[in-house]
Amino acid sequence: MADDIPFNKTLDLAPGHVEEVAPGVRRILCDNPSPFTFKGTMSYIVGRGDVAIIDPGPDDAQHIAALLDAVRNETVTHIVVTHTHRDHSPGAARVKAATGATTYGEGPHRAARPLHIGEAPRLDASNDTDFRPDRQLADGDVVSGRGFTLEAIATPGHTANHMAYALREQNLVFSGDHVMGWSTSIVAPPDGAMSDYMASLGKLASRSESVYLPGHGDLIQDAPRFVESYIRHRQGREASILHRLGKGAADIPTLVRAIYIGLDPRLARAAGLSVLAHLEDMVARGVVATEGVPSVAGTYRLAG
Repeated sequence: MADDIPFNKTLDLAPGHVEEVAPGVRRILCDNPSPFTFKGTMSYIVGRGDVAIIDPGPDDAQHIAALLDAVRNETVTHIVVTHTHRDHSPGAARVKAATGATTYGEGPHRAARPLHIGEAPRLDASNDTDFRPDRQLADGDVVSGRGFTLEAIATPGHTANHMAYALREQNLVFSGDHVMGWSTSIVAPPDGAMSDYMASLGKLASRSESVYLPGHGDLIQDAPRFVESYIRHRQGREASILHRLGKGAADIPTLVRAIYIGLDPRLARAAGLSVLAHLEDMVARGVVATEGVPSVAGTYRLAG
């Protein structure tokens, strides 16, 4: 079903190599490839002389050393975080210790909704619960440095505290993990919420920036159209769930097998959580029914 999104699954960039990806923007790839991170986490350096580092990445000594070497003889004034997953934010502590720069982000990690009885964050091993930004940002806040202006765009969904950042001088957006060119984003309750995710996609689709620089993978051209393909993909996923439930009640493993043809087995749990995110949204809208609150162990049927 991902055929409806024009993915780019190539990236010709070696880990630790510094590359100017747009005027005034450099990128460095962390050597942390996985089925969830593609070739690795992308960190960005914005500006010259006085610079901001966006998503310093994991607590990886080699990557932090490469970042600091890239800004040698420059001053890091801002450390900006898109969200609190362990492949994006933990490196902020090391960069701050080395530079004294101020950290920025939406806030500490939190769930997208209250936890149900006996429930814990589903992907807690991937969450950075230590990061606390020096300055918390709200939607529309502006972070300014010498030669750059970043507008915070609240984009909850992948995580509750996800932020994208528009670089006004270059008509581009640092999209974090909300929109990526190589794959769709994981939405895993209770840390993420599909209703939030879809609303955030709609917000981005209405903006004019033509280029996105994501947290993983290469840059995205014609970004508004790409976001529209993301929206259609999620709508198609919901339609597939409803089609299967039209044949009778089903649990999440059954839905995953019916919907995700040829799925990498390493991604099965994440796919199940993504289906749960869709089901939570559809139960809230009265389209699908289940006994009690939606859960991974639940059985689902069409409402009415």
